[in-house]
Amino acid sequence: MRKYYQFVKKYPFSITCFILIWVLSLMPFFPETGLEDVAFIDKWTHLVMYGGTCGVLWMEYLRAHTRPKEGKKGTAKTPSPCAGGRLFLLAWLAPVLMSGLLELLQEYATTTRSGEWMDFAANSLGVSLGAVFGLIVMRIKRKIKPLSHY
Repeated sequence: MRKYYQFVKKYPFSITCFILIWVLSLMPFFPETGLEDVAFIDKWTHLVMYGGTCGVLWMEYLRAHTRPKEGKKGTAKTPSPCAGGRLFLLAWLAPVLMSGLLELLQEYATTTRSGEWMDFAANSLGVSLGAVFGLIVMRIKRKIKPLSHY
């Protein structure tokens, strides 16, 4: 139980985003927004939802796995080395698989929603863009040098 508590403590915003995606994806209706005239608004929504969620996941990962530099004075921090495979599964593959599962559920388990391959593609593109954003932020954080005390 403590392990789950620590996970929730490290990733509260990511968990909230994932719950919101599940709720919005399986709602039997979707309210009118007035943006129906915007070309591909549905695909843009999918891209932003999944890209934003993946970006939040990366930021929380980097926050949770950042440690003070050893042997240096000051408060500079550096990302700890991450297990590449584990981070890949958590921050890219899991959201893509969840997206596919939700599209299948929309198609076969609901009567008011329909799953679409283009929605899945938009979700996957959003997750990929979020992952690229996370990788860039991680590289920037690793290159920041600690400030020395005066």
